[in-house]
Amino acid sequence: MDSYSGESAVTPVLEAARFDRDGLIPAVVQDVLDGTVLMVAWMNREALQRTLERGETWFWSRSRQELWHKGATSGHLQKVRDLRYDCDSDVLLVTVEQQGDIACHLGERSCFHRDEFGSYSLPPADTLSQVFRVIEERKAHPSPDSYTSRLLEKGSNAILKKLGEETAEVVMAAKDGERVAEEVADLWYHTLVLLAHANVDILDVYRVLQQRRR
Repeated sequence: MDSYSGESAVTPVLEAARFDRDGLIPAVVQDVLDGTVLMVAWMNREALQRTLERGETWFWSRSRQELWHKGATSGHLQKVRDLRYDCDSDVLLVTVEQQGDIACHLGERSCFHRDEFGSYSLPPADTLSQVFRVIEERKAHPSPDSYTSRLLEKGSNAILKKLGEETAEVVMAAKDGERVAEEVADLWYHTLVLLAHANVDILDVYRVLQQRRR
């Protein structure tokens, strides 16, 4: 996947960015695949300029008082795919291709892996990813009251049969011009069940789509 870099992109954002009195601006780092917020760090002008020019994230460490290249020692580099600023020009949003799927120094994909009660919880992502994680949970911890668990337990033939039925229902809905959204939602859900059964992560599907959008 192509990274974001280039001299032409440097000047506008550097001119627009409103650094605080310490010369810093917060940068929210978001995964390009499913929109997960991976981390928040600080940039000074030099860190932002290096990020723009080199296509990988650089930040300013307030504790060490020095620049740091994200992933330089761990190998978990962040390839910049997009960089923008908010309406007040005082916060940056950096969309990245996260190498190794780990952004947190604790080995987690995202630094935001705790909920308000301090319990471990995956951070929010796009709707399909959230539904897929629920399906994975039903697979790991089956419940007799769960349709998903029962379908997964029936195996490939039952899942594929249901997927075929849902595909036909989408075709009929499209021809009739009714309940298209509902039928497509059913098809997508059963496709996610198939992915979970086949041990294929939804992020792998997103990677293929990202490659094909070029």
